[in-house]
Amino acid sequence: MRFFLTLSSFVVSVLAASRTTAPSGAITVGSGGKFTTIQAAINSLSTTSTTAQSLFILAGTYNEQVIIPARKAVLSIYGYTKDTTSYTGNVVNIQHSSSLLSGAANDQATGTVQNNAASTKFYNINIKNTYGKGSQAIALAAYGDQQGYYGVGLYGYQDTLLANTGNQVYAKCYIEGAVDFIFGQHARIWIDSSAIAVSASGGAITANGRATADDVSYYVINKSTVAGTSSSVTSGSVYLGRPWTQYARVCFQNTSLGAIINKAGWEVWSTSEARTGNVLFEEYNNSGTGASGTRASFATKRSTALSISTLLGSTYTSWVDTTYLG
Repeated sequence: MRFFLTLSSFVVSVLAASRTTAPSGAITVGSGGKFTTIQAAINSLSTTSTTAQSLFILAGTYNEQVIIPARKAVLSIYGYTKDTTSYTGNVVNIQHSSSLLSGAANDQATGTVQNNAASTKFYNINIKNTYGKGSQAIALAAYGDQQGYYGVGLYGYQDTLLANTGNQVYAKCYIEGAVDFIFGQHARIWIDSSAIAVSASGGAITANGRATADDVSYYVINKSTVAGTSSSVTSGSVYLGRPWTQYARVCFQNTSLGAIINKAGWEVWSTSEARTGNVLFEEYNNSGTGASGTRASFATKRSTALSISTLLGSTYTSWVDTTYLG
């Protein structure tokens, strides 16, 4: 047994890798870097070039709102870290406080990072909307196909992650919120090997806005964990999702669900408007206290797991960093 533990520790240490220097060709941001703000670095990039580009962000907290416009080239944004395999060692933080109540023009405009570019990858960066309770306040607004987030931390309260268009992957990430904090209308997203953290009682994790039967939107949470951030999040007080619109489609599979999850699993939109007539709220092979109980009448139990290729297509390996998948 002692040998096994030692060997296990060795394997973990081998797998863990650092990224403390800029990859070749990357533009540096931060103290000692080429730019002091992330937005200035983004603004320096060509939106018409087809040559891959990258940024390397040095350790620190960046108090700014970052808007990435649509562009033609692949863009990779790396955060300084001593452990690329997880969000737990992240030391790069982008934070901003904005909400509808504080004057933002619309929900998307509250986003700390607004990513409108296809073919982008984020690594080991925390993105935070620090507004807190009381209004919609997005950490990440993701509008674009083939977006990947790896070892990324997303922090907010209501509407933390707006996954709105295109195919997107979130792997080995941390997503924190309390109300409808994974939401959007048209995206297909695959959340893998990630921690979904609920910071308050009484809300739903997902609010999918698929409005028609032919919309491609589908949220799949695979091989992840769902738990409260503290003991103040009470048992049975949280739901896996509710339908923003009539054809909402969400699946939790192979995921550990903590006791905070209500036995019904899923809830209606509101007492006056259920919106459950055409939803597809699915579960497969989940574990933990929150996986048991009599589910809502509009919930579905799958007989097999969904595959990432079914969701994102057989060519997903051409743009997904598969080393982060569980």
